Amino acid sequence: MADRVHPCGDASQTAPLHASNNPQPGTYVVQIPKDQIYRVPPPENATLYDKYTRQKPRHNCCRSCLCWLLFTVASLLLLSAIAAVVFYLVVRPESPNYSVQKISFKGFNLTAASSPSSTVPQQVDVAVRAENPNRKMGIYYERDSSANVVYTDIKLCDGALPAFYQPPKNVTELETALTGTGIRLTSAAREGLVEAQRQGMVALKLHVRAPARIKVGSIKSWKITVKVDCGITVNKLAPEAKIVSKDCNYGVDLW
Repeated sequence: MADRVHPCGDASQTAPLHASNNPQPGTYVVQIPKDQIYRVPPPENATLYDKYTRQKPRHNCCRSCLCWLLFTVASLLLLSAIAAVVFYLVVRPESPNYSVQKISFKGFNLTAASSPSSTVPQQVDVAVRAENPNRKMGIYYERDSSANVVYTDIKLCDGALPAFYQPPKNVTELETALTGTGIRLTSAAREGLVEAQRQGMVALKLHVRAPARIKVGSIKSWKITVKVDCGITVNKLAPEAKIVSKDCNYGVDLW
């Protein structure tokens, strides 16, 4: 029988590799310190062990995706800003100007309180002046526009402006007829209009909404909405009405 081999050192600091105290003949029992035992996964788990040790943490992947997203957004914003600056320097866009040139009222009689025609104007003719001061930008005014004349909160008449194209450096005067919608004036509104006519100061409002497209060269923009709100004061509600004062504000809805 082969001799047993024991490592040098204190036997109290060593542990047997096998639990059995009686090894089989022909075998060797090697005892080593516990702090020198290295645990190795069994062969059946070697593949999983290798996979888990090589796999990158998930949070690093998410962080990389977030960084790329922020970089892409910042790049798009920078490119958009550069394009806007180039467009402004090349085109030099200017805001159009709008004003009411004349307005007349037909069939508006406030003396006959019982007559339906006395409560609502039969027709209001309005001439609107549109000026495009741009040198390289044209404006397409499209269909489905709306226009109405309002006294306080009462809509007296409504209609639409004609569709047309306004080239650069152009002034166009548009005339349209707005008609009554069957709204009857209240006693207070009628009395207010009578008093305003007596003083020669009838305050009205004209609201215009027109879909439009901007044209630069051969390129057309998406559809926008041009908004014009005018405060008009006339001396009376008659065909020969004169404009005492007027003030128009212009705005745009881009979407």
